[in-house]
Amino acid sequence: MSAERLLGPETRALSIGLVLTLLLIAFESLAVSTVLPTITRDLGGLRLYGWAFSAFFMGYLLSTVTLGSVADSRGPTAPFTLALILFAVGLVVAGLAPSMEVFIVGRALQGLGGGGMIAVAYVAINRALPDALRARMLALLSSAWVLPALVGPYLASRVADLTSWHVVFLGLLPLLLIAAPLVLPALRRVPSAGAPLDVGRVRFAGLAALGTTLALAALTQRAWLGVALLGVAGIAIAVPALRALFPRGQWRLAGPLEAGFATRFVLTFSFFGAEAFVPLGLTNLRDLSTTSAGLVLTASALTWSTTSIMHSRFDERTRGRYRSVVSRIGVSFVAASIALMAFVIVVPSVPLAFAWLGWALGGFGMGLAFQSHTLVVMKSAPDGQEGQVSGTLQMADVLGGAIGAGLGGAFVAWLGVTSGVALLFACALLIALSGQVTTARLRAPGPS
Repeated sequence: MSAERLLGPETRALSIGLVLTLLLIAFESLAVSTVLPTITRDLGGLRLYGWAFSAFFMGYLLSTVTLGSVADSRGPTAPFTLALILFAVGLVVAGLAPSMEVFIVGRALQGLGGGGMIAVAYVAINRALPDALRARMLALLSSAWVLPALVGPYLASRVADLTSWHVVFLGLLPLLLIAAPLVLPALRRVPSAGAPLDVGRVRFAGLAALGTTLALAALTQRAWLGVALLGVAGIAIAVPALRALFPRGQWRLAGPLEAGFATRFVLTFSFFGAEAFVPLGLTNLRDLSTTSAGLVLTASALTWSTTSIMHSRFDERTRGRYRSVVSRIGVSFVAASIALMAFVIVVPSVPLAFAWLGWALGGFGMGLAFQSHTLVVMKSAPDGQEGQVSGTLQMADVLGGAIGAGLGGAFVAWLGVTSGVALLFACALLIALSGQVTTARLRAPGPS
């Protein structure tokens, strides 16, 4: 298959529509990471810093499983429309938030919408495109981060400085009005698998989100009794639900699906958990401006996108033979990036130039590992269960990000910014190193 086929008459509308949707999510993601230190200073919510990310991820978790299953059963149009509406409402709530608690509610709604859009996008890619074009489509989606990476952090910080951080969220609403009429007609042409809606799986997803939320809430309690009660309740609810949602062999990495899910958790816990606190650490501990700290995120997003495009071409030439090897190389770079960034943030004598270099290396690693292990999972998905597999992959994604950011928020609340960020980066490094085990168990099916 040629590159032209991806933007040919049959797939052009779907490709452009999905890219526009991801542009919206990318702008929002980079904007929040950049201006959140400003928001917490304005609303006085440093102790809830991690919840701005964890709440998003919990909503994301619930919607990926639910709307991914609905897309399998009834087609992608209706769940994608609902996701767009939820995302828009979340932008309004966050943009008008008078307190950190209300802001977190808005972030949860954004997670419900964003997770649904991504899950349905994966279903559409699996359903509408052959395997030969999926790598290019994933690279195209990764390239959608280039424009937000170039201008998103800078634009968000300037808007917040010149007007208000509220405008950063409300200003994204017009993009929804542009994306919706472009992507929805293309999705109507994507057939449904006709699989029955798995109500039990949706229920378990809700329990997993509830249990994980309670467990993360336990970490922010000051009284040990509150920690114990919420922690025990959260674990008791979440663990059985997660065991039901993931394959039976998940805990022993029985096959490529299980290894792929575990690799996704490793990547998102380590990279996104750490990235959530990069702007806070750089602005509070190294006196970097909000704009400059945001440009550190720009460096990683650009290297991620560029590497994804390069890897897609390599993957096509090698017909997917080296996906597990590329994944292992990628997690190695992520681990090195986290270690270097930790030194930059907590050791004043380390030159600040290493902040851009360190996080750019992380983006390079994510560009390799994220796409390669995703292709293994998509190739291994049973026919008719693409939405379920996509939802499970996204669930591993958001669990990693939510737990990583939640732990970081708890560490900062307990220990202060310096010690809290240092402890978080140490945990993220250990999890990234465990990726050597999970990627070793990736075994992609033979080329088609």
